[in-house]
Amino acid sequence: PEIDFVTLLGQAGTGKTLLTLAAGLMLTLEFKVYSEIIMTRVTVPLGEDIGFLPGTEEEKMNPWMGALEDNLDVLNKTDDEAGEWGRAATRDLIRSRIKVKSLNFMRGRTFIIDEAQNLTPKQMKTMVTRAGPGTKVVCLGNIAQIDTPYLTEGSSGITYAVDRFKGWPHGGHVMLARGERSRLADFAS
Repeated sequence: PEIDFVTLLGQAGTGKTLLTLAAGLMLTLEFKVYSEIIMTRVTVPLGEDIGFLPGTEEEKMNPWMGALEDNLDVLNKTDDEAGEWGRAATRDLIRSRIKVKSLNFMRGRTFIIDEAQNLTPKQMKTMVTRAGPGTKVVCLGNIAQIDTPYLTEGSSGITYAVDRFKGWPHGGHVMLARGERSRLADFAS
């Protein structure tokens, strides 16, 4: 059966964002199943909030989207024969198919929710119930890195979703176990 909802869990550096973007770009650019990828991230600051930011919705989200840019760099470096011009053209094509949105404005589209461990069960339900026909939702998270003091591994929205969608034939769950970051990051995890 066709999969509509996917949860992808794993510690930092396991490749959740990289795998999701690679699959999404394949379905968008190669197989033309989707016309674009909508990506968002739960915006919970680790330090003091930086306050109001002027600019467009995408400009306001950019400080939170470092993982997107880092992963696009990795995906774009794989073709050494393309040369600098070829890589630049590929990056522009890929970037034109990825839209960055705030959670507040996500409705009825195919989208990726990064850092979904920071959503409450109610927020997760609200996001998923906004899905229109033909929508695919992919939620990425690391329940060991919840950034809000009001949630735990057991009360996180992504934990709630994994439990509720268990056994549904149009849902999938992937658990990535091995990280590829530094020794320091692995030891800290």
